[in-house]
Amino acid sequence: MSKVNTLDSMSIDELRSFIPLVGGELTVVVQSEPGCGKTSLLSMIAEDNGDTWRSPKDGVDIDGDKYDYIYVDCPVKDMQDIGMTIPNHASKQLEYYVSSLFNLTSDKPKVILLDEFMKSPKLLQVVFTRLMLERMVGDKPLVDKSIVFASSNNASDGVGDSMLAHAGNRVCIVPMKKPDAKEWLAWAGHQVTIGDKVQARVSRVVRAAVAMFPRCLASYTQGDEQKDNPYIFRPTNGALSFVSPRSLAKCDVIVRNRDKLSENAVKVGLAGTVGAAFAADMAAFMSLEKSLADVSDIVKHPDTIEVPKDISAQLMIMFQAVDVLETQDQLSKFMEFVRRIPSEEVQSVFFTMMMRSPKGIRLARNNEDIGKWAEANHDLF
Repeated sequence: MSKVNTLDSMSIDELRSFIPLVGGELTVVVQSEPGCGKTSLLSMIAEDNGDTWRSPKDGVDIDGDKYDYIYVDCPVKDMQDIGMTIPNHASKQLEYYVSSLFNLTSDKPKVILLDEFMKSPKLLQVVFTRLMLERMVGDKPLVDKSIVFASSNNASDGVGDSMLAHAGNRVCIVPMKKPDAKEWLAWAGHQVTIGDKVQARVSRVVRAAVAMFPRCLASYTQGDEQKDNPYIFRPTNGALSFVSPRSLAKCDVIVRNRDKLSENAVKVGLAGTVGAAFAADMAAFMSLEKSLADVSDIVKHPDTIEVPKDISAQLMIMFQAVDVLETQDQLSKFMEFVRRIPSEEVQSVFFTMMMRSPKGIRLARNNEDIGKWAEANHDLF
């Protein structure tokens, strides 16, 4: 397979800034291969606006939010889901009634995502095209300063995406870069509140596996250099389960609950989420985790506790450390252990992870041991 010809692309972080700035006048159509985070742009924009909306289950009109956030799942919509013409017997005219989906009775501006727009029926594409070009639902205008954007898969993905030619020249079609392992790990390691706990978005087992096998987030568009990659989506093999940023996050619930499941259930569940190849690699990581020293013990005995010889084990310990270290003293003690790891390149992974974590940055910024290590190893960066 030769390399797929693609335009220059934007990262998801670039798009979350680009869309709000131009989306009031120009509709951005975001394209990428499956599972790369296109849909999450709506919640990212809400977060950047300081609003509380995060998903469609939150509803549309939220008190205190500056915008109404509207998610339209285009492939499952029909004409009557958007609006319909109703006879007005008093005036003997036809009037267009818009679906409550768009909440036009509210005077708030809207941020509307037309998700999987290019998979919607052609007749609906005509209706959506007026929304994208004129900010009108039928003959009803959106509130001023409303933003409309859309998402779709790449044409080369082979999943049925197409667009009316005359409409394509009136919008801004932007290929979105698939997040690589470093970018995904920064997102996955971010501390969030889940229930009553503050923890990383994704467990350390999944993150360590991605760090050990970064090609799991390569793209088929890279051509022959990825032709033997067993992890990724490719249009030619028809596999439904593969590694993507989305499936990595989805499989975490299986990993978190593995102690309550049989070994077979974990293996089959992971294979059905991220594919058999990555599931096998993760099974090895989960087996390895049981034999590792806890970071709390490492902090107590940083100069005597055994350093694992296996690089994957070293990575697992580092991911746990990034999650649980809370004080300067703990960080300094752990750095004593890190310096005992033979490979400076592996040591640098811990430094990089700390610099990509908001909590890690706060700890590392004024830590003397981190500073000395960075000065001595600046050539690694």
